[in-house]
Amino acid sequence: MASINRKGYGQVEPNHLSAQYTGQIYAQLPAMTAGTGGAKDTPIAQLENGQFLKYNYADGRASLDGDGEWMLVFNEVKLYDERRQGYKDFCMKANEQSDGVIYPRLLKTNVGDIFTTNTFYGPASGPDADVTAVTLAVGNKLAVNSSTGFLAAAGENPTGPIFQVVKVYTLADKQPAVKLQRIQ
Repeated sequence: MASINRKGYGQVEPNHLSAQYTGQIYAQLPAMTAGTGGAKDTPIAQLENGQFLKYNYADGRASLDGDGEWMLVFNEVKLYDERRQGYKDFCMKANEQSDGVIYPRLLKTNVGDIFTTNTFYGPASGPDADVTAVTLAVGNKLAVNSSTGFLAAAGENPTGPIFQVVKVYTLADKQPAVKLQRIQ
């Protein structure tokens, strides 16, 4: 069992992500929240590695709602951070983009894919912010929380992709994490 206390933004280490070999990587659509009652879509303000969005090509957006398959947010992280002695955690923010919109890189996960992450519960408020802990053990099953895009306990009747904790692990910066495998 591991208590995953995250410091800073979520991290992903790709152990075996088939999208890197099959080309199932998508980055053409803006991350938007659907407008309601005739309102325009609004940009998603922040995305962290390890979150999930639906790639909804028909509506022209990557979002938490609508049609499309859940895909893993995985942007570049291969910059070394001397301060933490590991990979830099990474977050895309809308206000850093020239047009106020994020165009995330999304990877399709397939059954059998494996990755290590500490991205659970909810967003970080900054690079040094503490994020609420979750306790996970080998065998736990996780699914995408459709209101946040973060992985959470799968519950009784999960929908979408299901991931299983296969190993309690640590990241390069020594933060606790788990290795996940997509099983459904």
